[in-house]
Amino acid sequence: MIHMDPMSIRNSIDEGKRLDGRPMDKYRDISVEVDVVGSAHGSARVKMGDTEVIAGVKVETGTPFGDRPDEGVLMVGAEFVPLASADFESGPPSEGAIEVSRVTDRAIRESKVVDFKKLCITPGEKVRMVYVDVNVMNDDGNLIDACSIAALAALLTTQVPKLDEDGNLTEESEGPLPMNGKPVCTTFAKIGKQIILDPTRTEGMAVDARLTIGTFEKDGKIEFCAMQKGGIHGFAVKELEQMIDMAEEKGKGVREIVDWAVQKKK
Repeated sequence: MIHMDPMSIRNSIDEGKRLDGRPMDKYRDISVEVDVVGSAHGSARVKMGDTEVIAGVKVETGTPFGDRPDEGVLMVGAEFVPLASADFESGPPSEGAIEVSRVTDRAIRESKVVDFKKLCITPGEKVRMVYVDVNVMNDDGNLIDACSIAALAALLTTQVPKLDEDGNLTEESEGPLPMNGKPVCTTFAKIGKQIILDPTRTEGMAVDARLTIGTFEKDGKIEFCAMQKGGIHGFAVKELEQMIDMAEEKGKGVREIVDWAVQKKK
């Protein structure tokens, strides 16, 4: 990791130079590996530069929410392992961990790519509960994107366990999790007058504003499913338009990386 003071970072960005030499609109190298946790029903490891996260999915049974008695439930949780960063501490989830889990959860939920009705066992009584746990193994910035990619890849490899005659889960699979799309998050940062994609942890020290845009593909078209603003400053309309256009393009590239990793394991 490159260490610089915020003013030096701002000066470098203002000159059109990123610390790692990337163009302003380029992700770090992204690698995706699936089926990395044997005890999970689906799992994935994502490396984005030096940022590394692992996501695991467990499918259990439980009671549906009262306002959605015929739908299964999905919950996303994020844990920042203390060894991943000097800033992470043991104990209850930090504000950063809560934000990562909520934004990742929102993109999946609001895209409606998971067919929750197919996860219903007995309306009003029993449904399948899908738990997505994301663990940050090393933090070098942009945890939201890395965690959303890992969660997606893990869900795409999830095998739903069969039920026995008594309605209990077995070790056999009845098929993949019912999904019809691939939501991903794309995060931008504003430093001075520049908009950059995929900020590193060091670049994050100088960020004025941050915007995460969730996209997914449906019927050959890109649609938007989530947004999350961070930082104390705002964005101009032209900057928002620029980021929205870029989110469409970059999200497509990320989905292709995930698709390749999933297909490779089949």
